[in-house]
Amino acid sequence: MSAATTTPRRSRALNTLRDMVARPSGAIGLTLVTLHLVMALISPWIAPFDYKEMNSAVILGGPTAEHLLGTDHLGRDVFTRVLLGGREALVVTGIATPIAMLWGGMLGVLLGLRGGWIDEAMMRLVDAFLALPGILPLLVLITVFGSGNEVLTPTLAFFFGIPVIRVARAAAHEVVARDFISAARARGHSPLSIVRHEILPNVTDTLLVEGAMRWSWMLLGFSALSFLGFGVAPPMADWGLMVSDARVYMSLAPWGVLGPMIALSSLIIGINLSADALAKTLGLDQGRKAVV
Repeated sequence: MSAATTTPRRSRALNTLRDMVARPSGAIGLTLVTLHLVMALISPWIAPFDYKEMNSAVILGGPTAEHLLGTDHLGRDVFTRVLLGGREALVVTGIATPIAMLWGGMLGVLLGLRGGWIDEAMMRLVDAFLALPGILPLLVLITVFGSGNEVLTPTLAFFFGIPVIRVARAAAHEVVARDFISAARARGHSPLSIVRHEILPNVTDTLLVEGAMRWSWMLLGFSALSFLGFGVAPPMADWGLMVSDARVYMSLAPWGVLGPMIALSSLIIGINLSADALAKTLGLDQGRKAVV
């Protein structure tokens, strides 16, 4: 890629970011997401305690100057575990989301260009997957193969990439109907050349917004798996696992549930606000992305 090509793209990215920050939703959303990312990076160095450290003398203790969010049922510092609780989720979903967008987006674009019986057959298969309860196939694979990050990452990338196929296909259909695609075909361009030079530049904005939304849903899915005992294994700090452990003691120590819930909610809200600001900045109508 030449420098002349790279510079306009970099300039467009900076202008898009500037426009997002100018919007209240974008400013709030990006601030929340950035804060969580920074905290995930520096939390091992600023956490006041070891996340595994137990103290039987302060079990289910209330907030104090030493333990800002109290302690859990094993005497572990809740504030420390909240600080560290998003690291695994951000790492796994941060890798799985681009993979899901890549394979789901490319397959959807190719189907939108190809059309015909192959397109119809694949979309019926996609419909069959989407008809299943969202977490059920995840639980089946994780039960069979285990719950380590090496299993969670490709599993989340696969199942969360399936809905992307439908979004990418719909976006590609709008582009394929235009005259410049017919002209490219008339010039003898290969399907891959048409996808690369004609379709992808026109659907990238839609896929970027979809990717942001997919990231938030994947975070919720990851936390749900940890809550059910199929995600991060104890004694690792994870928000979903913390809620699962502390819900029994909510009447005695609500901070054990409130801390991770507020942390996860603020991250999800930040991502959604950022995605909304990105969609408005790029001039995308969310209703156009849906496929009937």
